[in-house]
Amino acid sequence: MGGYAADLLLGDPARRHPVAGFGRAAKVFERESYAPSRARGSIFAGTLVAGAAALGELLARGCARAGLGRGTALAAITWASLGGRSLRREAQRIAAALDAGDIEGARASLPRLVGRDPLQLDPEDVCRAVVESVAENTGDAVVSALVWGALAGPAGVAAYRAANTLDAMVGRRDERYERFGWAAARLDDAMSWPGARAGALLTAACAPLVGGEPRVAWRMLRRDGRAHPSPNAGRLEASFAGALGLRLGGPLSYDGRVEQRPPLGDGAPPTTRDVRRANRLSAAVGAAAALLCWTVRKATA
Repeated sequence: MGGYAADLLLGDPARRHPVAGFGRAAKVFERESYAPSRARGSIFAGTLVAGAAALGELLARGCARAGLGRGTALAAITWASLGGRSLRREAQRIAAALDAGDIEGARASLPRLVGRDPLQLDPEDVCRAVVESVAENTGDAVVSALVWGALAGPAGVAAYRAANTLDAMVGRRDERYERFGWAAARLDDAMSWPGARAGALLTAACAPLVGGEPRVAWRMLRRDGRAHPSPNAGRLEASFAGALGLRLGGPLSYDGRVEQRPPLGDGAPPTTRDVRRANRLSAAVGAAAALLCWTVRKATA
């Protein structure tokens, strides 16, 4: 709960962010170990995720020996692993730019949220990209980290954040990473699985806070969630679409490669108002997940 409160009040650590440091170390290790091979990529991902878990456990033991308790380490690692406040801040910045008629500014800010090509997007496309990113990252950057903290303590949070970071770095299906990044992508899928489902269910439960209906969100989750190419992002996006009464999905482009995503939900395309509603829903889901995971952790400690 302490780590969630720190993210809510302070956002990401401003300097010497541990996740950024992990990313730099992973880049060095990648240069030394890269080969277009699943086996080599499995060693790369497994070594770094296991190393992050070991560091999390070492920090927990150090805090315990210093009389601070393992909970202090869990709070610190959770704070470094969460990104809910930053996610909502970036979404709000893009919505404000669109409301001011600054489509170029909104496009320029979009890569901080999502990896798709922004240059040809109109305001409706930008809003859709933002809402989809808020939905997906409510799972990735908030709920999943909290779930792993409840299930496995500091080592679990550290391992999850390491796997999720490696997926963002090398989990792409391009010429360089299609084989080397396979293990990182599959490991992230596996570790994100429980958080995505928990987040989708909490989204349905929180739907009335943004004018939605739980039964509609649940129906969209059941009907559309598995149609998405991601086994986890689709659940959150479909549930958000139902809770907000929106239609998500459709064409998008990554690195010049056009994809057609399946439709999610039955409503209208999102507007800047819906970006703000998605932010409120994300905040509510994060708070509910924090309370639920804190309760589980206390009950099993």
